[in-house]
Parts: sequence; structure tokens; C-alpha cells
Amino acid sequence: MIGYVTVGVSDMERAKDFYTKLFAGKGAKVVIDAGRIAFIGNRPDAPMLAVCEPYDGDACVAGNGNMVAFAAASKDEVKELYDKAISLGAVDEGEPGQRVPDRFYGAYARDPDGNKLCFYVFG
Repeated sequence: MIGYVTVGVSDMERAKDFYTKLFAGKGAKVVIDAGRIAFIGNRPDAPMLAVCEPYDGDACVAGNGNMVAFAAASKDEVKELYDKAISLGAVDEGEPGQRVPDRFYGAYARDPDGNKLCFYVFG
């Protein structure tokens, strides 16, 4: 159902580097690079993450209450993605842990532009 999700960034090269390295293990790459916006994923007909400089030219700001959640295959992968994000310059927003007993295991971080990310697995 989701084609892509867009997050605002202040430095396109840094953002492309952060997200392609973060999801390298899933085969992510820059699929489309159109200058002020780039789409990162596996292919254009699958869900992607877009990073972009705001169209209005104003500074990007992380939305209060906005978050992009990335599904993981296991609790170990949640930790791997969280640790990788932190190593790439993300800021901790909640270490990996069980959030809802027997239902939701997740970790939270903010990318270098302050966009909130979640890595999670159900069950």
C-alpha cells in the first residue's frame, strides 16, 4: 500500500550515505536521484524511502509525532539496525526492547536531521 515515505534533510549526500549504509544488508541503494530528492530502496515498484531538501527552500524540521518505522525479521535484526544507525550518527531515542508484551519489540533513533525512526518486529 505504501509507495514511499519522504523525510526532509539538510544535506543530501549525508542522507543518501546514511540510509544506503543503514539498509545495505537489505540491498538498499539510491534507485532514483533527482537532485533535491532521492529514492532509496530496492526497485521503483517496491516501497521506498525518499530523502529530500524541502521544496519551499526553508530548513527541514523533524515533525513532532512523525516517525518512519522499518520492519525487521527478528529481534536480532532490530538491534543490528539500531546499532548501525547509532554508528552512522543517529541519536538514541529508545534502545531495543519489548514494548508491548508478546506483541511488539522495537528500538528508536533520530537520523542526523532529527527524523524519528523505529526498527521493529511483531511477536
